[in-house]
Amino acid sequence: MTTAPITPVFDGHNDVLLRLWTSAEPNPEARFINGEPVGHIDLPRSKTGGLAGGLCAIYVPSPSKELNAEGNFETPAHSDALNTTLAMAALLTRIEMAANGGFRVCRTASDIRQSMADGAFAAVFHIEGVEAISDGLDELYVMHQAGLRSLGPVWSRPNIFAYGVPFRFNSSPDIGPGLTDAGKRLIKACNELKVMIDLSHMNEKGFWDIAKLSDAPLVASHSNAHGVCPHSRNLTDKQMDAIRDTGGLAGLNFGVSFLHSEGVRDLNLPLSEMIRHIDYMVERMGIDHVALGSDFDGTAISTEIGDATGLPKLIDALRAHGYDQESINKIAHDNWIRVLERTWGA
Repeated sequence: MTTAPITPVFDGHNDVLLRLWTSAEPNPEARFINGEPVGHIDLPRSKTGGLAGGLCAIYVPSPSKELNAEGNFETPAHSDALNTTLAMAALLTRIEMAANGGFRVCRTASDIRQSMADGAFAAVFHIEGVEAISDGLDELYVMHQAGLRSLGPVWSRPNIFAYGVPFRFNSSPDIGPGLTDAGKRLIKACNELKVMIDLSHMNEKGFWDIAKLSDAPLVASHSNAHGVCPHSRNLTDKQMDAIRDTGGLAGLNFGVSFLHSEGVRDLNLPLSEMIRHIDYMVERMGIDHVALGSDFDGTAISTEIGDATGLPKLIDALRAHGYDQESINKIAHDNWIRVLERTWGA
């Protein structure tokens, strides 16, 4: 049991909107606000574990769970993706409206700080794989007005903007081509609107295309160290160097398959393996460039964490490993807020 005060965590990635939207149970807003015994995140468990907020992803599932002939998941059609994205964005808004101030959709770093100070969950509207946006980018501008402040151009499948890195273990992320012309326009528009660009799920060519084009800090919201776990979803040393050099960050993904050195889906993975990745990332990039990106409700995580209530166990493990409170605060929330402030300009 933890004896130190709970350290608040601002987390780089969760899929709670997808879990709520796809569930057959009614009243998703009430289930999130009141709590339920499934998944990783709801408001009561967030309060218990010190989860103060994070990037709430909108992800449109592939039409089929089967891989195609190229080894990729099928990309949803634009019309289907747009309808699904709007439905989950509406759910995000309805949760905010129903939570009586306990859940706030934040558009600035100041909003995040104020929400955390008030004990409200600080949510950021994020899209993971922008199949809902067309070549002309009209939807980007409309959704930005609705609060969109962060997006990943791709999930691990190709779309009109880029080629998402497939899920492969013992593989380089150098799989497939980089940004399309539409993808280059998307990056420039995100810079103009000050929308954060998330590099998780980008393949290597797409990563470097964005690094050349973007004037914002490079961010991989939920990716680990390829040098520890050689999964295609993880970051190479050179990618981490680029993230460091732009003042960006990488958020530790809690997914066991991205942590285990042999890519094993071990649900009993010890916390020491999470610390191993953090140590590697800190040594490579520095303490100012490492954060958390749990992927709660979107991946299989260790029973050592369990759900949002287990976050203090990770904080205690960091402390026992030798990280002081200033460093823990940076990993837990300060680095995210700093990078978002630099990106958003407020």
